Parts: sequence; C-alpha cells; structure tokens
Amino acid sequence: MPTPILIIEDEPAIADTLLYALNAEGFAPAWRANGADGLASLRETPPALVVLDVGLPDINGFELCKQIRAESSVPVLFLTARNSEIDRVVGLEIGGDDYLTKPFSPRELTARVKAILRRGPALPPPPATPSQSNHNGYFGPTAGGASSTAREPVANVDDLRCRISWRGQPLDLTATEFRLLKTLLEQPGRVFTREQLLASAWTEPEASLDRTVDAHIKTLRAKIRAVSPSDDPIQTHRGLGYSLKDC
Repeated sequence: MPTPILIIEDEPAIADTLLYALNAEGFAPAWRANGADGLASLRETPPALVVLDVGLPDINGFELCKQIRAESSVPVLFLTARNSEIDRVVGLEIGGDDYLTKPFSPRELTARVKAILRRGPALPPPPATPSQSNHNGYFGPTAGGASSTAREPVANVDDLRCRISWRGQPLDLTATEFRLLKTLLEQPGRVFTREQLLASAWTEPEASLDRTVDAHIKTLRAKIRAVSPSDDPIQTHRGLGYSLKDC
C-alpha cells in the first residue's frame, strides 16, 4: 500500500505542489491547513511522516512539533521560509528530523522524504521473544571499585526490536537517536567526531550539519535524564566530539 504522508501547510498553492510531488512518487499524501486539524488527523490516521510548515495560522510549527513529540515518534520534516541556522537547530532540538526552506524543489522534497523513511521506522517493531533478540549490555562507570560483572547493565541494546532500555526502562527514541546512542554504547570511552557520528547514524550525512549531531545529543541527554536524573553518561570533548563514559 502507498506510504501515508501528512502535510500540515496553510498555503494552498504550496500544498498543491506537495500533493502532486508526493503522489507522483507513489506516496499517499493527505493535507490539513492548520495545526488543530493536522494533530487530529495524525491521531486518527497515523502517517509514516509529517511535512510540517512552521508558519501556521493557529499555532507555531515548532510548538505543534512539541505536541506531536509528546505522543508520537513519527518523523517530522519542517518547511519554512526562514533560513537562519538558529531556526534549523531549534527545529532539530525539539524533535524534527529534517528541515527544508521555501522556495524548494519538489524533487528535493521527495528525496528528503525518502531519505528520512529509509532510516527505519520511527517506532520499534513488534516485540520479539527473548531468544530472537540480540541484547548488548552497557555497565557504565564502576562506582566504588565494584566489579561490573556483579552489576546489572545500565543500558541494554535490543537490535531486533530497535530498542534501547536505560535502567530497565525503554527509551522513546527516533530511528536516528537509536542509531546514534547505539554507536556510542558499542564503544564506551571512544571519542567520536561529529563527522563519524553523522556517518554512523544518518542515512545521508553529507546533507546534514555538524550542529545536527549537537541537537540530537542534547535530546538524548534529556531522554536519559527523564529516566534517571542522576545519569549523565555522554561526555563532550570540546573541539573533538562525544564519547560515552567508560567503566
């Protein structure tokens, strides 16, 4: 079946362009002209991706994205007439997956939509049985000289379900956040440059900014703290990149 795409855009001419371009690529787009109708549509018929205009008549697109993120991990592609770096960073920090400025090429739009969808599902697939799952544990820094083998792991990576649990609680991660945190968990103590993290976690790293990594790291830290406020495992190495605290 065609992949459903939800367009939340108040300008009919732009919406028509989006509908035509996405239909031509085999998607099944639906259009809503304001934030309230868009949110209602998302709840009624969850799409695979949301194309979200920042300048909506009833609500700022960034604020609407926060509402969407409170209940869904669906990928969000921002559309806006603003092209400043701070706007792009804000959009990424609050949970956006990509950013396209107006005027835009329909071909670029569909290419970005395809790239986001290739990154994998926003939500984990149906649970597998323990025997089918590949679990990898991360123990974190050892406190008081205790042996890490005597402790439960702080984090577990379940590759088959694309899920990472922190202190026994599954983290609500987007596909990009999953790959980013998994990369850090696989080699605790190693300092990754932003370019290395882009290459590891992004489908098209050449189309992303170094600040994109910073924004996603900030989000990961917030999600880990929401589960365990005392944990701050991701270290910043100024001028270099990021690492996960080693045992």
